[in-house]
Amino acid sequence: MAPKVLVSDKLSETAVQIFRDRGIDVDYLPDVGKDKDKLAEIIGQYDGLAIRSATKVTPSLLEHATNLKVVGRAGIGTDNVDKEASSKKGVIVMNTPFGNMITTAEHAIAMMFAVARQIPEASASTHAGKWEKSKFMGVELTGKTLGVIGAGNIGGIVCDRARGLKMKVVAYDPFLSEEKAEKMQVEKVELEELLTRADFITLHVPLTDGTRNILSRENLEKTKKGVRIINCARGGLVDEEALADLLKSGHVAGAAFDVFAVEPATENPLFNLPNVVCTPHLGASTTEAQENVALQVAEQMADYLLTGAVTNALNMPSVTAEEAKVMGPWINLAGHLGNFIGQMSDEEPIKAINILYDGEASTMNLQALNCSLIAGIMKSVNPDVNMVSAPLIAKDRGIKIATTNQAQSGAFEGFIKVTVVTESKERSIAGTVFSDGKPRFIQIKGINIDAEVGRHMVYTTNEDVPGIIGTLGTTCGSNGVNIANFTLGRAAAKGEAIALLYIDEPMPAKAIADLKATGLFKQIKPLEFDVA
Repeated sequence: MAPKVLVSDKLSETAVQIFRDRGIDVDYLPDVGKDKDKLAEIIGQYDGLAIRSATKVTPSLLEHATNLKVVGRAGIGTDNVDKEASSKKGVIVMNTPFGNMITTAEHAIAMMFAVARQIPEASASTHAGKWEKSKFMGVELTGKTLGVIGAGNIGGIVCDRARGLKMKVVAYDPFLSEEKAEKMQVEKVELEELLTRADFITLHVPLTDGTRNILSRENLEKTKKGVRIINCARGGLVDEEALADLLKSGHVAGAAFDVFAVEPATENPLFNLPNVVCTPHLGASTTEAQENVALQVAEQMADYLLTGAVTNALNMPSVTAEEAKVMGPWINLAGHLGNFIGQMSDEEPIKAINILYDGEASTMNLQALNCSLIAGIMKSVNPDVNMVSAPLIAKDRGIKIATTNQAQSGAFEGFIKVTVVTESKERSIAGTVFSDGKPRFIQIKGINIDAEVGRHMVYTTNEDVPGIIGTLGTTCGSNGVNIANFTLGRAAAKGEAIALLYIDEPMPAKAIADLKATGLFKQIKPLEFDVA
């Protein structure tokens, strides 16, 4: 029997035809995604669900999706899909991360022009029968400094277009290497320098805990007087109340926003302010982009349903069904190793990633293991990264990746070791999979350990002196933190020592402050892992 796909949002007819041409039974019901009851009633018939943003894939919907194998999102954002619930149901979630890059970048450039020349206000005034030529005095882009926050795929295109406009471009991106910046012909700077130098600032980063309110009131007040702010990335990156205040005071000369902290945005502090251009999240809204992502999602879903090939999956490795049976635990391990090293290396850009596969690990699908590990590293700053896109993003950012295989060399049947190189240091971690299928950390910074991987962990470094165990235990206890597992290691007696705590809940800020106050610890780093 042919696989059956439901298209529940408006999608290109050409994309629907792709399913038919590939021998897939497809129902095109573009309005059913808005009717959650009707969707729940019929979803059990389908192997695949092709959506845009209107359809909400919730745990309750998935309970009715008894045959569903794949959800394909035509576009990059998957906030409308519960990925954890999908994973638990064994449903693959795919997106199309590269189909609308040019469109979004062009919208940012268009918004920059609009706010520089006050085009929307001048247009409205002229339509109203006024002729206020002297009122709308704009500024040129040529020779101005553009500060780009986030120089990845879309940000990189913006940099290229801006240089074509003869602008000076400075970029802040923790993952941008000096070599890549030089190749892009942009100047790599820290955020504070960008704020003080830029005449225009445009944001192109995902919304994470690290980027939320990256343009806070404090940072906005550091900007150059007369700056103009453009945000076509994600709502929540800018403190909108603070920006409104600085627009009113005249410190910020203008702003152009396509995204808002709360959407749909029916009211906002930026609305109705002079020289503020607002559009309703149109970054990906061009005919070409919509067609591209629709065709891509149809091809990806058809490939998976007919051949098992996985492309741009957010919750599954790109491996065959046969490989997954053996590699699953090792793929999880690789992701945890990458996640650890990514969280530990979030203060400066990574220049190189060196991966060693030993014994059993060296005989597996190393491309899939590499993808899982690199995705783990990248997710610390970009949660939208998946196993397919991570290596491409790393390459675009000038990160060199080297892989080495070797025969079994120690007590373990196999292990994986990853070392990252930054401007100032190297960090390494190794891990293996025990016979019960559970991943373990076995070495950090060359110090041997045996640590179970938990959802919430805390890593510390200190000199090997008495009292560390007691201090950690007492501090956790006094702050209501329960320790599930406690691992220690040291390089040598009275030398450098490390501790890795697996705790039941995130470490409270007060507990971290209490540990710092003891003066015993060189480093205290809370860590989070995606552990089922």
